[in-house]
Amino acid sequence: MRVRDEAQIVASIPGLRRYARGLTGDPGRADDLVQDTLERAWARFSMWQRRGDLRAWLFGIMHNQFIDGLRAQRARLEDAPAGAVPEAPQRATQADRLELRDLDRSLQRLPAAQREVLLLVGVEELSYREIARALDVPVGTVMSRLSRARERLRVELQGREGGDPAAAKMQRVK
Repeated sequence: MRVRDEAQIVASIPGLRRYARGLTGDPGRADDLVQDTLERAWARFSMWQRRGDLRAWLFGIMHNQFIDGLRAQRARLEDAPAGAVPEAPQRATQADRLELRDLDRSLQRLPAAQREVLLLVGVEELSYREIARALDVPVGTVMSRLSRARERLRVELQGREGGDPAAAKMQRVK
């Protein structure tokens, strides 16, 4: 591994942390996901083909780690005895963070596939092509997921503000 590659990986850590936090909604789980991603990237660095963007490759690894974790969690919950399912952690409700909390909750309600694309476009500013490569889906799928995610988020947030979510789709015709 070259020094330049190491520097690129280190420079990607803040973006990986933001993306992980958006995926998991929990700072502790997000840090674990980043660590797992960096460990896997380091161990498999020789597999990276220098044709693509290193950041997109790292986000692809994180995506796969996140999906693997969801599958493992689902399997653990199915095997757990009734009543042994842990409760979801409660978020702090400080008055100055209500809007951020609402946005975060709305993001967490999006399907994982839509949330991933929305975060990679909106927060990490990756191109559609980079996202498609990272998630191993066609560019059209990225565009479709992004459109659906934006629409669901818009409707959900309008509903929270007291607006009528159904009216959000209605247009005035003269």
